[in-house]
Amino acid sequence: MTPDELAKACAHRMWTQDTASQNLGMALEQVEAGRATMSMTVTKAMTNGHGICHGGYIFTLADSAFAFACNTYNQVTVAQHCDVTFLAPAHLDDRLTAEARERNRRGRSGLYDVTVSNQAGDVIAEFRGNSRTTKGSILPE
Repeated sequence: MTPDELAKACAHRMWTQDTASQNLGMALEQVEAGRATMSMTVTKAMTNGHGICHGGYIFTLADSAFAFACNTYNQVTVAQHCDVTFLAPAHLDDRLTAEARERNRRGRSGLYDVTVSNQAGDVIAEFRGNSRTTKGSILPE
């Protein structure tokens, strides 16, 4: 199995159990070793008192893309630390895309950047996540 085939197999297995991302209407667009792209449309239920997308939903989209990117090596991997910088508002009916890419992976630790943009290509947020592998694999050995 190539690294990208392994990444896709891991993502498929994870997606079948990821009810949080599915229930928010997210779509897993692309996966390859160390990378993942996910998208989501901003619904009325996701807007806050200012009429824009609540930052927690933007963070969640980025976090989900991060999770799929760092779990592409068949090692159970979780977030150790994450932060986000919001750069522009997202609005009702915007289609947001989160592109996660691995920056560094060594031992049990990884560093990933995620860019969230809207359908016009405007950058909405930048997210950085630190991952940590734990015991176990995603696919049967």
